[in-house]
Amino acid sequence: MASLRDPTAVLDPLRRSIIKRGLSILVCSGDVALSIGVDEMQRNFAGMRTQVEAWRQSQLSDVAAKLIIYRAFIESDLEVPKHLAKPVHELYFNPQHEEFQPRTMWSLSNAFTSAFKELEPIPQFRATAKLGGFLTAAAL
Repeated sequence: MASLRDPTAVLDPLRRSIIKRGLSILVCSGDVALSIGVDEMQRNFAGMRTQVEAWRQSQLSDVAAKLIIYRAFIESDLEVPKHLAKPVHELYFNPQHEEFQPRTMWSLSNAFTSAFKELEPIPQFRATAKLGGFLTAAAL
């Protein structure tokens, strides 16, 4: 059995397993730092910030917001459970947080993601992953 006083002996099997999955582990002077896709995430932050800012500036009429919600649930343009239509509508038109009062694509996105919290973790993740593409297409 590996000695707990030697972190490299303990972590070598873990390191090999993580590296096989495309991740990395760094051992520096006994301090362990895991670096899991941080570079990839940082590369995507600029694009994400740009999209969020554009959505915050993108004013929506009530009719446009209702049409997007309709397309998502009634026309099934977004593969999410239909029972979330009413919570999305309520969260957008009666927001729980002052930050989401403005009628923007950002506020509509937050209404969707807040309603998705009713789902179990895996369906919630899948719904959230599909939302950005749907809203981007809807905004065009």
